[in-house]
Amino acid sequence: MTIADSATGQTGAMEPVARDSLTRIVYNNLRHALMEGRFWPGHRFKIRELAAAMQVSETPIREALMQLVRARALELLDGRSIIVAHMSLAQYLELRTIRLFLEGLAAENATPRITNEGIAQMAAFHQELVAAESEGRWSDAVRANWHFHHRLYEAAEMPELLAILDDIWMRNGPLLNYHYPHAPPTYPGPHEHLRVLENLQRRDAAGVRTSIQTDMLQGGVKLVKLLETGGDTRYLPR
Repeated sequence: MTIADSATGQTGAMEPVARDSLTRIVYNNLRHALMEGRFWPGHRFKIRELAAAMQVSETPIREALMQLVRARALELLDGRSIIVAHMSLAQYLELRTIRLFLEGLAAENATPRITNEGIAQMAAFHQELVAAESEGRWSDAVRANWHFHHRLYEAAEMPELLAILDDIWMRNGPLLNYHYPHAPPTYPGPHEHLRVLENLQRRDAAGVRTSIQTDMLQGGVKLVKLLETGGDTRYLPR
């Protein structure tokens, strides 16, 4: 008996999956992967291989990739090749200025709303980040950092703001791979994530906002210097 049979008693009662639904699924999967930093700037997508990996036809893959091109997360080269968009220092700094305001806003609003369980999840993500850094699992460190921040922002219960932040992280996520091993986040004192967690425990909304903003500024100092040497991610070493 198929899943459709068990759910409805007859397969014919099930609606076929529309192509736009497949495109949306592919788009969301790729969007999430970009936010997590699973792809480096300049990564070239091969439609046939991606379709095989995701077990769909090439059409929804192509359509989803073009949507991401329009969102400026990907670049279309010569009308044919699709790559993860490169980012210049100027672009990074402009997006960081926007993030400082919007992520600070999300953090402040999340503080009275996030549950103790949510704080514990963030603490676990931070521990995974620390462990991944110490073990040289760079991609895992980038991913854990994203989960730490995203868990906080979703607790703000501001879906429109979260959607905007996700769009920014979709463009910024690949760049964060350059933290390792070339520009690891460093802080003059304890890791700023620990201050975030401490301020959350105290329900100090202003303190959480400041800690999140400080994390961006201090943690990104070496990344800014790295971008200054190359000017653009297409000229940076990997």
